[in-house]
Amino acid sequence: MATEVTSPPKVRRKSMVWVLFVAGAVLSWGAYGVLLHMGQTQLGNPLKALLCVGVAYFLIGVIIPVVSLGSTGGLSQFNTQGVITATVAGALGAAGAGCIIYAFRFGGLPVYVMPLVFGGAPVVNVLVTMAIHPPRAAINPLLYLGFLLASIGAGMVLYFRPTA
Repeated sequence: MATEVTSPPKVRRKSMVWVLFVAGAVLSWGAYGVLLHMGQTQLGNPLKALLCVGVAYFLIGVIIPVVSLGSTGGLSQFNTQGVITATVAGALGAAGAGCIIYAFRFGGLPVYVMPLVFGGAPVVNVLVTMAIHPPRAAINPLLYLGFLLASIGAGMVLYFRPTA
């Protein structure tokens, strides 16, 4: 008697596609600081580097969505609240890029700056999320241990970093 081999349901595969985009963000942001610092050094001026970041944001964040939305008829029916919230989010992303550039300008190196950013950002993300969407149940005390471990982890990355 032969057993039939079936593939996992399509829903399962589709629901895990987001992991690929997380990996893309990790790879992109993981290389971001080092390349941004290198570009800033090569250009000789942090504002030139910020301008290049802005051009890249424009190309990827404006041209691609306009073409994609335009081709599907999705360039209408924006609501004010969504536009404001998404624009503030974009401004925060651009401000973060500017802060990283100025951290480099004032002597920070990618090997220090980026672990601090990536160690601190998840903690801030959870705190902001909790402020916007208050927890329905008591906060698990292990959350605070997680905050501590994230800080310790960033410190360990800095302390045990390979020397250049």
